[in-house]
Amino acid sequence: MLKDYAKKRNFKRTTEPTSKQSKSLKKIADHQPIYVIQEHHASHLHYDLRLESQGVLKSWAVPKGMPKLPSDRRLAIQTENHPLAYADFKGTIPEGEYGAGKVKIHDKGYFENLTHDKNHKPVSLKAGLAKGHIVFRLHGRRYKSKAYALHRFKREKADMWLLLFMESK
Repeated sequence: MLKDYAKKRNFKRTTEPTSKQSKSLKKIADHQPIYVIQEHHASHLHYDLRLESQGVLKSWAVPKGMPKLPSDRRLAIQTENHPLAYADFKGTIPEGEYGAGKVKIHDKGYFENLTHDKNHKPVSLKAGLAKGHIVFRLHGRRYKSKAYALHRFKREKADMWLLLFMESK
């Protein structure tokens, strides 16, 4: 699940993690799935949303940042899976490397999967991602009890998603 991640990186030049284990979030990960939002100053400033699923961080680049109002709609471009240890990564990716630029942790914590089917029965995050629709609530320092939805566009490009702010608890 991390072949694309490893293929794009030269670990002799970058300090990005190769392992799956997240040190500071291990306690949380034992009980709840983790998330991280990273501020990424690459060729263009964007935010990376990462949600734990199936032992990796499923990842989306969000060019305009996380939506703050229910009327906000944000493009989210799905990228390659990242190892769980990436939840702790902050630093500078060297020039000439994939994603070159400064990475800061904007927020991290755990999330609840709120995804349901048409009959209001809970759906696993894995199944929701496969169907192209998930709903989740973030529990972190900046994003306290904020719910979001990711919905995949039905166009040719399977990596294009719409990120919506749902509500605060």
